[in-house]
Amino acid sequence: MHTGQQSDEALTTAVRRVMVRLLPFLFFMYVIAFLDRVNIGFAKEEFQAHTGISEAAYALGAGLFFIGYALFEVPSNLIMMRVGARWWMCRIMVTWGLISAAMALVNDEFLFYLLRFLLGVAEAGFFPGVILFITHWVPHAYRARCNAVFYFGIPLASMLGGPLSGMLLELDGVAGILGWQWMFAVEGLIACVVGVWAFFYLDNKPADASWLAPEQRRALQDAVDREAAAKQSHSPHRLRTALVDPRVLYFCLIYFLIQCSVYGMTFYLPTQVADAVGSKVGLLVGLVTAIPWTVALLVNIAVSTGADRLAQPKKRFVAAACVAGGSIGIAASAYFADPVLAIAGLSVAAAGYISVQPVFWTFPAAYLTGTAAAAGIGLINSLGNLGGFVAPVAKNWIEHTLDSSTAGLYLLAACGFAAAALFLTLSRTRTPAEHQTS
Repeated sequence: MHTGQQSDEALTTAVRRVMVRLLPFLFFMYVIAFLDRVNIGFAKEEFQAHTGISEAAYALGAGLFFIGYALFEVPSNLIMMRVGARWWMCRIMVTWGLISAAMALVNDEFLFYLLRFLLGVAEAGFFPGVILFITHWVPHAYRARCNAVFYFGIPLASMLGGPLSGMLLELDGVAGILGWQWMFAVEGLIACVVGVWAFFYLDNKPADASWLAPEQRRALQDAVDREAAAKQSHSPHRLRTALVDPRVLYFCLIYFLIQCSVYGMTFYLPTQVADAVGSKVGLLVGLVTAIPWTVALLVNIAVSTGADRLAQPKKRFVAAACVAGGSIGIAASAYFADPVLAIAGLSVAAAGYISVQPVFWTFPAAYLTGTAAAAGIGLINSLGNLGGFVAPVAKNWIEHTLDSSTAGLYLLAACGFAAAALFLTLSRTRTPAEHQTS
């Protein structure tokens, strides 16, 4: 067998092993992260009833997470570049787990605001850190599928987290502890345990992976190093230039609009489902809430696999179709009063909004490298996730202003349609990753 063929085979085998070993653990981490971020939605009614927190205060507190998250996202990613993923992912998960568990102690608006802000500070850098981590392990041709596996964390957090949160809420009164307090304490401590596990499980780069054969380590490290070198001449590679690069800022705007739609739906999905089925938030609602995320999981697999077969410029059409489809779904959930049609609309919305994100991240990952990648991906995620702050506040404001319980959902749909339009106007020029393979 020729040396080139041996190298190609070693690379293919190495990528397959990475996907089997690392990606399931990364998406499991994201399940815990996303659950601790949005479990406030499951506790909403009981939490407000026992703490006296108003609807406006709830919307503000839910969104304050993203302020802390945005402020510390880029510094956190730069620190991870220095100390490595093992140490930094462990630190992130343990600190956010402790703060999430402390939510069980909330008894007034100030402590609610403070802990939600600190939760954002603690978790800052996790998501872009994983996206950056994947670029150190997986060549561009496989990245949409790898991102999609990581993004399984969102639907799985809701599929598994919905029933889990519902069961914990039904422990109300056990050992004199309220149901929502059980939920925050148990789910927060789970994050701490997984964080310690991450320290012993992760490796910083392919060259450190003892679970790969020597030829696999070399082939994989060479492949990601070649891609990084190719990007150097076609994209910003310094911190300052990355933070003001027009294309990076364009990515920020697209991601902001996507996150407005995603979190505007996620924070209120349990109460929407409860209204549709005529039940309070509990195990039944948790199980029904899993339906949209199950659909999202299946669609995500199909979309990401198909996207990896396309040249990078053509992926923008896939992304635009996904986010537009999600917006049609969320608008339909607002329009139809029938529970079955409303849940069907939410399923389409979840599928579109989840499937677009793995495809989206192939664009900045194909454009940035080195310190610029750490800073640029961190900036895109931090500014984009401000949509999670804006969405609940804007949704609450427009519903009160127009005296309409569905106006907020139509506003979220409009954000998604705007993101679809921006995807279609992305440059047709080739990315550095495509320059390398031409």
